[in-house]
Amino acid sequence: MIVFPNAKINIGLRITERRRDNFHNIESVFYPIKLSDIIEFVESDSETQFTQSGIFLDTEPQKNLVLKAYKILKDNFNLPELKIHLHKMIPAGAGLGGGSADAAYMLKSLNDWFKLNLTENEMLKFAQQLGSDCPFFIKNKVVFAQGTGNIFSPINLDLSTYYLLLIKPDIHISTKEAFAEIIPKKSTVSLLNLINEPIDKWKNIIVNDFEKKLFIKYPILNEIKTNLYEMNAVYAQMSGSGSTIYGIFNFQPEIPKNLKTHFTFLRKF
Repeated sequence: MIVFPNAKINIGLRITERRRDNFHNIESVFYPIKLSDIIEFVESDSETQFTQSGIFLDTEPQKNLVLKAYKILKDNFNLPELKIHLHKMIPAGAGLGGGSADAAYMLKSLNDWFKLNLTENEMLKFAQQLGSDCPFFIKNKVVFAQGTGNIFSPINLDLSTYYLLLIKPDIHISTKEAFAEIIPKKSTVSLLNLINEPIDKWKNIIVNDFEKKLFIKYPILNEIKTNLYEMNAVYAQMSGSGSTIYGIFNFQPEIPKNLKTHFTFLRKF
C-alpha cells in the first residue's frame, strides 16, 4: 500500500496558558497543504523492517512515529510483520507537522488495508498517544485548534484561489526550544473571530507568538518574512514553532535567487 501524508500550516498561533501538566494551551488554525511524504508498506516473511529516504532525519529509524504507529496497532490487533519505507519530502523541525502526518496516515492506512474497522473516534484515541498534532491528520480538514492542539472546531476557510510559498532555511527548531522562553497570555479577541476578517487584514491582527523570540535568535527567519512581504505576499508568517516561513499570494510569485538557497515549495493551496 502507498499513501501520501500531507503537511499543514498554522495560521496564527497564540500561547494562551501553561497547564498544570506543563503543556500549553493554544489557539491556532490548522490548514492542510499539498506538500507530502510517501509511505509504502507490504507484508513481510521476516521481522518488520523500517527504512527511510529523502530528506535526512536526525533521529534513529526505530524511534520514527511511523513505526510507533504500526506497533500500537500491532499490539492491539496482532498485525503481521511488514516492510515499511518512508520517503521524506516534508522537512523536520519545520512547523509543518510532517512526522505527525506520517503517523496518522500510517494508522489510517493500516486500518483500511487490514480492515480493522476502527471508527474515527477510535483512531483519534490512538493518534493522541503519538503526539499533539497527530489527531488533526485523522480528519485532515481545516480547523480552529485549542487545548494542546487537540480540540478541534471546523471552520469555513477556503484559500484554494491563492498560492502558497514555503521557505525553510537550514534551521531545526524543536518544540522544547520554541516553548523555552514563551510567556503565555490570553488574547482579548479570539483567533476564531480574527480569521473571519479579510485576508488582507491578517498582517496586522493575526500573529504567531513564537516569532518574537525566535526571530531574535534566528534573524534569517525575520529576513525571509520581510522578503515575502516585499514580494507582495498578502500574508506571511512562521508556521507552528518554526522554522518554515510561508507567504500567501493572490498570484504566482517568482522566487528570488536569495530564497532559492533554502528549501522552497510553491503551489496553489
